[in-house]
Amino acid sequence: MPTQVALIADDSCKDSLVALVQQFTAVFCRYSLIATAHTGEWIQKATGLSVTRLLPRALGGDVEMAARVCDGRIGAVICLVDATVASPPSLAIQTLWRVCNLHDVPLATNLATAQAVVTYLAKARVGHLIFNPVAGQGNPDQDLALIRRLLEPQVQVQVILTQPDLNPADQARHALNDGTDVIIACGGDGTVSEVASAVLETGTPLGIIPRGTANAFANALGIPTAIPLACETILAGHTQVVDGARCNGRAMVLLAGVGFEADYVNRANRELKNRFGALAYILAGVQQWGEAQNFEASLELEGAEHSHGNLLKGTLTTSSITVANAAPATSVLAQGFGRVDYQDGLLDITVGTSRNRLQGIGALTSLFAAALVNNPTNREDILCLRASRLRITTESPRPVVIDGEIMGTTPVEIECIPQALTVLTPITTPGWRTGLG
Repeated sequence: MPTQVALIADDSCKDSLVALVQQFTAVFCRYSLIATAHTGEWIQKATGLSVTRLLPRALGGDVEMAARVCDGRIGAVICLVDATVASPPSLAIQTLWRVCNLHDVPLATNLATAQAVVTYLAKARVGHLIFNPVAGQGNPDQDLALIRRLLEPQVQVQVILTQPDLNPADQARHALNDGTDVIIACGGDGTVSEVASAVLETGTPLGIIPRGTANAFANALGIPTAIPLACETILAGHTQVVDGARCNGRAMVLLAGVGFEADYVNRANRELKNRFGALAYILAGVQQWGEAQNFEASLELEGAEHSHGNLLKGTLTTSSITVANAAPATSVLAQGFGRVDYQDGLLDITVGTSRNRLQGIGALTSLFAAALVNNPTNREDILCLRASRLRITTESPRPVVIDGEIMGTTPVEIECIPQALTVLTPITTPGWRTGLG
């Protein structure tokens, strides 16, 4: 529904309107309030709420309000009328009544109906949409208009556009502080990860509308990548509670990688993604494959479910270490177990120890097959581990990728945060249970 509530009252009813707003401040503070000039001034002084003041009623403020109803910007109108006056309502008030009827906008003209409107407003969900206009390859204006059209019949959508100089996580935290029923992240995995970092351990549901290149987190949880279906998922209101993670203190919802994973992501820059879309990652992977180099690393595990004895004592030679909290089957380097369980309180760790290019090709093929059949790979040059906490050190600093973005270098510490994130998902999600992510 639209996010504005219009307030107007005859002079003899202004005190009653102010008292109504004071009584239901917790509801009105969730909306953008507009009022004619004098009414708005009274409400703002009495309640401290921010009110956008239109023209005075004598100069056409009520007509200006009616125009906003026609524009679809107003979700409800409270217009308290003095019924003791024998003369009929002004022409402007009659116009306001008419446009509310034409556009199916709730209109209250006395305190009883005003309280009914407040009850209606209280039941409407408030959703803050963190929208990244530069994500993906679609038209952002058209996509945003479609999202609003699909969600606003049931959700009061507050749109927050990402900015180059602002962290989406900070924008999401401001929305949480303002009061919200759901935070919706619309963009690629980077945007989703940042927004999720603010929502972790709050219990506030996270909705996801994928508009990125890979959309790995959405795919891992079975969230549709088509905007209409993603919006339907949010409106359905079904949630799953999944694990989260922190990597060097930074929130992580997907995976962290050292070695091949970080190197090829670094190659798939924004220009390449804008030009080739998801194919950018494949092209970058092919380019990186010929330059992949082994390095020495050591792993320290806590809460380990699997142990490989002497293999984890001292250092090991590897070209790739991938630590996953959640990952779709297409994140091949995370598929040592054939599936990534995002609800078990453990991190899935896949370490490639191939000594040459031929072995590496065989290892990648094996990981791909493991994801297809949901069974662990049985190759000796792939270590499959699970742990609640992990520390990775390397002989020299190596780049680390976290949820698709290069974020610093080794050493790195990663910990699982069990049941940390509430996500709006389809009632039946493929997820790890089928491995089709």
